[in-house]
Amino acid sequence: MPKPPVDLALYLVTGRGLLPPGKDYYESLEESLQGGVTLVQVREKKADTAEFLEVAVRTVGICNKYNVPVLINDRIDICLASGAAGVHLGQTDMPISIARQLLPKDAIIGISAGNVDEARVARDAGADYVGIGALWWTESKQLVKDVLGVRGVGAILDVLAGSPTRSVAIGGIKSTNLLRSMHGAVGPDSSRTLDGVAVISEIVGSTTPKAAAANLKKLITAFLGSSPSIITIASGPRTPEALVSGVVKLFQTIREETPIIHQITNNVTINSLANITIALRASPIMATTPAEMEDLAKIGGALLVNFGTITDKAGMLAAGHHYNRNKKPIVFDPVGVGATAYRKAAAKEILNTWQATVIKGNGGEIGSLYGSSEVASRGVDSVGQAFSDPAKVVRELARRERCVVVMTGKHDYVSDGEHVLRLSNGHELLENITGAGCMAGSCVAAFCAAARLAQPEPKDEDGRLVRGDMLVAAIGGILALSIASEFAAARTDVHGSGTFLPALIDEVYNLTPEKLLSKAKIEVLQ
Repeated sequence: MPKPPVDLALYLVTGRGLLPPGKDYYESLEESLQGGVTLVQVREKKADTAEFLEVAVRTVGICNKYNVPVLINDRIDICLASGAAGVHLGQTDMPISIARQLLPKDAIIGISAGNVDEARVARDAGADYVGIGALWWTESKQLVKDVLGVRGVGAILDVLAGSPTRSVAIGGIKSTNLLRSMHGAVGPDSSRTLDGVAVISEIVGSTTPKAAAANLKKLITAFLGSSPSIITIASGPRTPEALVSGVVKLFQTIREETPIIHQITNNVTINSLANITIALRASPIMATTPAEMEDLAKIGGALLVNFGTITDKAGMLAAGHHYNRNKKPIVFDPVGVGATAYRKAAAKEILNTWQATVIKGNGGEIGSLYGSSEVASRGVDSVGQAFSDPAKVVRELARRERCVVVMTGKHDYVSDGEHVLRLSNGHELLENITGAGCMAGSCVAAFCAAARLAQPEPKDEDGRLVRGDMLVAAIGGILALSIASEFAAARTDVHGSGTFLPALIDEVYNLTPEKLLSKAKIEVLQ
């Protein structure tokens, strides 16, 4: 008879050294169980055998009252002596095959895995689960490996796809990054997500562990109960007509609501981005100081992070964190990301720290994030031939990054990981002014803010980082600028790039639903 699967959703790893002053370990443990902990691992690195056994026996007794299994870290002898349900092994501990021989047949055996090879070995050895991490930097234990990062989990989950071996993430997970941790940790084909998270200090270090556990459990349950797809809520069929109709509704919402668009951008195009935002009838705020970000995230409708000059990385990291916490959309424009090693490292740090809603870039930038050599970067420009299969690139990158991806060029490609659209508006003069791509990012952010306003908040937590149809929002931002460019280029007062830029801002200001409906060129490729 197969053993029943263990509930990995909220996995508590004990650590008596992290208890707040005056808080008893057993009292804290029972309160955490009352808050919703589903599995407990007893971890005692400094206790001698007698003390470890006493802690284990009492822990098992308390957890039995709540029908919550207990695992023992490393020590098979303590597991057997205490009546625990199984063990959690490290990479330098006893092999799983030997542990299976020593433990009862129904014992649970988990093992830590920090890379694909370790996960593959664990899977082949029949591990019940792997603990993947460390996901974030943590002071709960001394790390012997580099932090894996949220985006490093996907390849490990892919190894586990199709096997009974399940997974939890561990390392620095807190209520403030839990949704980002679970949403961002996904296999490249999105077929496998985490089964839960392992938490230490957020619960053990709390003076109110019941409330801490209950808050975490609420977030986890909401995520596990929601669709594991991209962060977007479709509001209708994905036909060109329906998409343009959705764009027009968001355009009208911008005009009616004037959402605040918080922009951290490069110092070359900051004035153009502010002006294009105003032309759409949104309200720009250009602020970069990290200390302001918590307050700004409460009032902002959306955030644009454009790291063309990367002088405000601390502000970018802080802003994204707080916009994620407030479930507000974030547009990431990785300008020139493929040009230098520093830009690549900065983009990796940013995307591991917070969840982007939309990533927008030219072919070189998208190619760099995707890991392709077909299209390269020269500064902020793309060089080389177009992708042989651009639809595949944007779709796979969207699935991997769990967001909407926009790749601009002669044709613009947009994907939410499921659908791929090709947009064919725009005028060649856009290529001859500074910041056309940056302005597109501002327009996308404005439409994302409108999409969130158009989608009412649920009464209960729904497990998503952002609500609203972000695919339509991304399409809307690109169409607004590109269609306006066609009207601007046709004006008799436009004689070249110098007169084109102010005309472009004018035509964004003069956009109407009728212009969008009549000019939009959208093809549904997938």
